[in-house]
Amino acid sequence: MSDTLDNAIKNNAEGPKRAKGDSGEMEQHSLTDQIAADRYLASKQAAKKKTFGLMRAKMIPPGAD
Repeated sequence: MSDTLDNAIKNNAEGPKRAKGDSGEMEQHSLTDQIAADRYLASKQAAKKKTFGLMRAKMIPPGAD
């Protein structure tokens, strides 16, 4: 899914923002909106993972009483 979204963002950035023709008019979402959507989807994918990400542990060397 990430590859298709990355490709969509790339294709939208390369194309024009607004296109007007005989059949109608079209405007794409702004790049900032696309980046925000990508970050949101990436955070949702990261939240689904079962890993802890960052763990804090207190290390006590032996004999340090």
